[in-house]
Amino acid sequence: MTAILAPDGSTTLGFIDYHQYRRNDVLKIVRIARFSDGSSDEDRVEARVGRTLQTLRGHSIIRNTQGVATVDLRIDVAGGRITGFSGLGADRQTYDEQVDLPGGTYWGPLIFLAIKNFDRNSEDDQVTFRTVVATPKPRVLDMKLLRQERTSIRRPGGRIDVLRFALRPTVNWLVDPIIRRLAPETDFFVQLGAPPGLVRFDGPRNFADQKIRIE
Repeated sequence: MTAILAPDGSTTLGFIDYHQYRRNDVLKIVRIARFSDGSSDEDRVEARVGRTLQTLRGHSIIRNTQGVATVDLRIDVAGGRITGFSGLGADRQTYDEQVDLPGGTYWGPLIFLAIKNFDRNSEDDQVTFRTVVATPKPRVLDMKLLRQERTSIRRPGGRIDVLRFALRPTVNWLVDPIIRRLAPETDFFVQLGAPPGLVRFDGPRNFADQKIRIE
């Protein structure tokens, strides 16, 4: 259980309920972000753990303040298929798309697992992967995790030394306003160790305009 905060850390907006299981080489993760207004974002993913993390399938749901699903996407990475819907009533659109989804397709909680294994999989201080985002229609983007500077973050009891990782699209983020809207600036602050620990996340709520902080 982790609190979701406003960008300046002054207000609690909700909490994250996180569960992770592993049976043999298959990892299952359920992460639900529940907000005080009644809305929620839910991600369920399955991945095979080996020399690299190979995503198998997943399910992403966005619910409005009444608890009604406005986006419901099933992502079959192994089969290269995205199905589901977005919108309500007359605005509802359904999807059944064949797309190129390599095993290195990550979203939601899998992105931090890529950070935890950054050194094993990085080239030129970055890890490139594919992701699926709801905007609210499903869009496939190529993203990269970039190792940034060492810094420190104040927490109760003192300061913690951390390493910042930036999440950016592979296209030119600064000059493409559409990509900037779909993939706004996102940063992870990680305390190094064995294993590394996520200290803070600064970024968008589910690739939406709302910015949040998770500590």
